[in-house]
This record gives sequence, structure tokens and C-alpha cells, in this order.
Amino acid sequence: MAEITIEVVRRERVGKSDSRRLRRADLIPAVLYGAGREPVSIQVPRRVLTDSFKEGGHENRIFLLKLGGTDQTRHAMIRELQLDPIDHRIVHVDFQRILMDQKVRVKVHLELEGVPHGVKTDGGILDFVTREIEVECMPSAIPHEVKVEVSSLRVGDHLEMGAVQLPDGVTYLGSPEVVVASVKHARMEVVETPAAEGAPVAAAATAPAEPEVIQRGKKEEAKES
Repeated sequence: MAEITIEVVRRERVGKSDSRRLRRADLIPAVLYGAGREPVSIQVPRRVLTDSFKEGGHENRIFLLKLGGTDQTRHAMIRELQLDPIDHRIVHVDFQRILMDQKVRVKVHLELEGVPHGVKTDGGILDFVTREIEVECMPSAIPHEVKVEVSSLRVGDHLEMGAVQLPDGVTYLGSPEVVVASVKHARMEVVETPAAEGAPVAAAATAPAEPEVIQRGKKEEAKES
């Protein structure tokens, strides 16, 4: 994944009012932290940042931040994006410094490839259980996704992470027994057939019993009078 170069400016003032001022000027307040150094408040051009997302999103993308007016540069990754709850525009960005000669831990999406034999031939159902994993690798080796072949799965089979082939230089950090996908039997739904109209109902035959008792009681009262 190619790195994106963005020129940033150090923020001398911080706070809600200054952040609102930056957003009105189409700038995004941000912070750069990590690698054992003090956090630095910066501002990023909104258009430059959002345009970079069109080239494959921001997840696990490496940015080269150039501090305006200096020759200082820092490699970084986005660790958090804060969005406005109404218009979903970016309101703040957290960048984390990374060193290109040190491994990083990132989360990577899994992508299934192929149609399982049990689905295509036996009418089974594919259950995609684990869609994201945590891996460790050098920044230059971060995969965009990990492809998982599932064509050979039959009904009743499942695939665990221990059997997934990862790209060179990428180490999976979870349990090898984590299930990625499985093929299950299709469930048969039992539909109850409603009773036909006009069918006799047992309770209906006994319904008049109480009124008859009442009527007999009235006749007896009449005789006594």
C-alpha cells in the first residue's frame, strides 16, 4: 500500500473555539503521538486528507507527514477518526507515529474466495464467522486484506485460522483454533397448517352448559314463588 504525503502545520493554540475556527477554514484539527515522543497538535487540510481516502480508505494506510516550513517528516498511521454525528464530516484525527524499521500491530480484514462445495452441491449455508484478525508485520508489509480460499469446504466442515496462508512477513497474533468460516445444513422450516374454516371446535359444544343451568335455576325460582 503506497504511502501518502501530507503537509501539516503545528497548532500554536488548542481548544474548542480554535478547533471550530479551523473547521470553518476547511482544516481538520489533529494530534500526532507515539514512538516515545511528546504529542504534537497539528492541523491538516481537509481536502488533501479526504482525497487520500479515495485511493483505498484510511485503514492501515501509511502517511508521511511533512511539517510546514521545516524539513521535518514523520511516518504515521491514523488510529482514530472522529466524525460529526449529523453530517459525518471529519472533526478530528489521531495520528500515531511509526518507525519504518520496526514492526507494527494492525487489524486486517479477511476476504473469502470461492464457493464452498457444500453450498454449490449440497445446498448448505456458508457462515462467515471471523471477518477481522490482528497481525504483526513491518509497515511496508501490511496487507490490504487476507484472502481465504473456502471452495473445498463441505457441509459440516469448518476452516480455522491455523490453516490460513498469510502473506510473507505477516504473523497472526490470535489463536490458531479461531474459526474463520463453516458450512452448515440448511434449516428446514416447519409451517403449521391452519385449521380449515368450519371445523368443529371442542369447546363450542360445551359452551351452552352454563346458560342451561341458569335457566333451570330460574324455573325452580318460579315454582317456589
